Amino acid sequence: MTLRALITNDDGVDAQGIHVLTEVALAAGLDVTVAAPHENRSGTGSMLSALEQGGRLLYDRVEVAGVKAFAVHASPAMIAFVGVRGAFGDVPDIVLSGVNHGANTGQAVIHSGTVGAALTAANHGVPGLALSVDGWPPQHWDTVRAETPRVLRWFAEARAGLFAVNVNIPDRPLDQVRGPKPAGFADFGVVQAEIGDPGEGFVTMAFREPGEHAGPGSDLALLRQGWTTVTAMRQPIVAEPALPPGL
Repeated sequence: MTLRALITNDDGVDAQGIHVLTEVALAAGLDVTVAAPHENRSGTGSMLSALEQGGRLLYDRVEVAGVKAFAVHASPAMIAFVGVRGAFGDVPDIVLSGVNHGANTGQAVIHSGTVGAALTAANHGVPGLALSVDGWPPQHWDTVRAETPRVLRWFAEARAGLFAVNVNIPDRPLDQVRGPKPAGFADFGVVQAEIGDPGEGFVTMAFREPGEHAGPGSDLALLRQGWTTVTAMRQPIVAEPALPPGL
């Protein structure tokens, strides 16, 4: 049976990463539907936002990698939310999100629109795969084209036992990439925020790289070593059957 894949991202429908991902998915024989934000919606996490008129979710028809696509006036999580309910055609078997321009690592993935789309899909019963490439702007799309099919084949076969998966590909020549490797989350993302002195009506912020220490076995540490990192994510909320004694 041919798998149906909904492809989205947070960089916008015109971004190179979603064109590459669509090309790879088509080459893998997937039945592809592309629905992505009409403009950049990075950093939106799992936010369900849309530009509505009279309760309508707006979209434009465009083309991505030769496929008729939806440029949706909404966040990627919103696109995944309605997409797994058949808003853009048949209900997909999997949701693919990316390829994001820039890595999504560590606990900071909670803020990523790329990861948010995959988590939202999975939380509503459809396994989600988030893919990102390190580097801004990315330089080695040939590496992405080579690494993505390996991960995609594994994900398609293992999807029944998965919730959502986060993948980061090194932005370096293919002969310098060491292949896929399971990874835990670093305690922080690719950058860290620092709060400066407050002023009248404002607070200053600065962003910097977190330095050399990223924790052994973490996605950020392994990505720096040239591994394509693969991190399985469980459901964000697990309901306990009863309250603790004495509460």
